[in-house]
Amino acid sequence: MTEGRLRRVPRQARSREKLARVLAAADRVLAEAGVEALTTTRVAAEAGVSVGALYQYLPDRDAITEALAELYLGRLETLMDSFAEQAAGETWADPVGLLVDAFAGLYRAEPGFRALWFGRGLTDGTREADRAHKRVMAAGVHRVLVAQYLLRDDYEAAVACRTAFLAADAVIQEVFRGDGAPELLEPVKTMLRAYLGHLPRP
Repeated sequence: MTEGRLRRVPRQARSREKLARVLAAADRVLAEAGVEALTTTRVAAEAGVSVGALYQYLPDRDAITEALAELYLGRLETLMDSFAEQAAGETWADPVGLLVDAFAGLYRAEPGFRALWFGRGLTDGTREADRAHKRVMAAGVHRVLVAQYLLRDDYEAAVACRTAFLAADAVIQEVFRGDGAPELLEPVKTMLRAYLGHLPRP
């Protein structure tokens, strides 16, 4: 986690463990009760720490949501990095389908992430982090498809990958919003394959 999210950076293992426990508790509160329940008092109680101890690191709800957002987005980016590394040494029959299914699976597995992103708890900081995150993820898609020899390593392909990622991200969010719309996953794969497939290959 970047130091900018924290009032105080934990240096000792015990302090880092306490902060991790606080964030895990905040994730549970989000998943079980939504953004409205994400108060410093509720999170401290759930984590088994005093409110004063929580304030040492995260002074208010915005700080908690921004720290959680960074963790959630970091997991997505780590997953994309792992795919980019694997793509350099393997040949995949359907890279688009693999990526869409993998990231839909992460959304499915992270109820706290869904509660934060679909609720009313986003701050200016989380929105800015999300914009930066989308650029990182789009670049990751480009890395994967270049490694699979499906796209060129050039500006046109990079723009196409950014467009494709933004479209896929919007659809995947819709899949998990409210009552959900899982029937949208297969059509978005078809759309992305057709769109990316028209680009020049190496």
